[in-house]
This record gives sequence, C-alpha cells and structure tokens, in this order.
Amino acid sequence: MRIAYDIIGNKEKAVALLGVNIKNPKKAAKEIMKRHKSVKSVLQKLGERKEIFRLYPCKLIAGKRNTEVIHKEHNYLIKIDPRKVYFSPREGTERQRIVEEVKSGERILVMFSGAAPYAIAIGKEHPENEIVCIEINLKAVEYAEKNIRLNNLMNIENIAGDVMEIRNLGNFDRIIMPLVERAIDYLDDAVLHSKKGTIIHLYGLSHQRKNFKDLEERVKEVAETYNFKYKIIGRQDVLPYAPRIRKVRLDLKVL
Repeated sequence: MRIAYDIIGNKEKAVALLGVNIKNPKKAAKEIMKRHKSVKSVLQKLGERKEIFRLYPCKLIAGKRNTEVIHKEHNYLIKIDPRKVYFSPREGTERQRIVEEVKSGERILVMFSGAAPYAIAIGKEHPENEIVCIEINLKAVEYAEKNIRLNNLMNIENIAGDVMEIRNLGNFDRIIMPLVERAIDYLDDAVLHSKKGTIIHLYGLSHQRKNFKDLEERVKEVAETYNFKYKIIGRQDVLPYAPRIRKVRLDLKVL
C-alpha cells in the first residue's frame, strides 16, 4: 500500500501526517502505525496551509490526542505540535545547507521563524553568532522558547510580531526568509534590515520549466520599486511543492 505521509518525532514518540488526498485514511493510519511502532498519532491534512499562521487544518485519524513530539534532526532537537505550529521534516537537509553557509561572528535574522528550526540549527553550530527571530504565531514563539532551552542555547532572541511592523533591530549580515508562498512580498522589509554585503536567502516558488526565472523576475520588480541593488549569488532547488512547481531558494547579496 503506497501512502504519502511525513513522520515528525523520534524513536520513542512520533506523529504521522497524511496528505490531503488519501482515499482511505483510517486504513492508511493503521498501516503506518503497523510499520512504525513509534507513531502514536496519525493526522490528516484537510487542505492547504491557511491564514497568517500557515497551519494545515488537520484531523486526528488514529491514536493519542496529545500530538506534541520532540523531533530529532542532525545534532539538535525540535519540540513541536504539528496541529499548532507549521514544521516540515523534509526541510532538514535544506536547513543544513544554510548552516554550512553561515560564517562565524555573523548577525543573523530569521523571518517567519516558526518554532525556530533554522535558528536552532545555526545556533548549535555557531553558538558565538547572534540570531534574531521574528514570528507572528504566539504559539510558535512559545515552542521556539522551549526549543532554545531544550538545546541549551543562549544566542537566540525571539520577537513576537509581524515582520512588516518590526523595526529598529539594526543591520544583519544574513537574513533567512523561509515563507515560501509569500516571502517575496516582504523582500523590501528584509532590505531595511540589511547593509552592503548582506546575504538574503529568499525562498519562493518556481515552475520547473521556468528554472528560477519567474522568481528572479519578481525580485527584479521589487528591487526597481524600492530602489535597491542586489546580485544573485546562488540558486538552490529545494523540494517539489506541487505538480510542476518547485520550492526554490535564491541567494541575494545586497550591493
């Protein structure tokens, strides 16, 4: 039986998250729990991510109602409840790619930071770096604080609020924008927190036939509207997002 699902958690306790179009979710849940003894709950997405908190509407199909788990990824831990905070285990490799780009001593801003997986990943590798996170979902900020303590980190600051309204943070050496569907709409806000030489990791969507060109055109439009100069220094195909649509990353250097 072929089933599309993600597992979030660890060997002791995990949650499985089924895709939207599973025809027999109860049968699928039973099969998943048989395959993976650590899975204590099975959720099914009921639709696409909604509203500003970017949460999938979910339904408990089988197992325990308590769906909070601790997800182990590389050398760090992320406490999360997928019913309350968005988190993708599929992006663990991408988080490590960013970690490998970071240099010692950088001041880093993570927009739309969620439960702080990017910040935690960077903070574990670079405890000397200052990392600031902005997140509008208060429940996500709560989990971010838990994750900072869980990983014994002292170099991450969480700010609850809208990135369009947060100002006076100073300039950053690196800015991460992992809101794939709408990060481009906030690029001008990222530039406000940048300086000459700042690296902006902008996530977005691109049709596979366009090969980044559609997202690059949108970046050009924003730059012309808000009068800033940049150079594309990197391109990364991250993950499939929908049929013929890819989640991608553009690395921009502010000039």
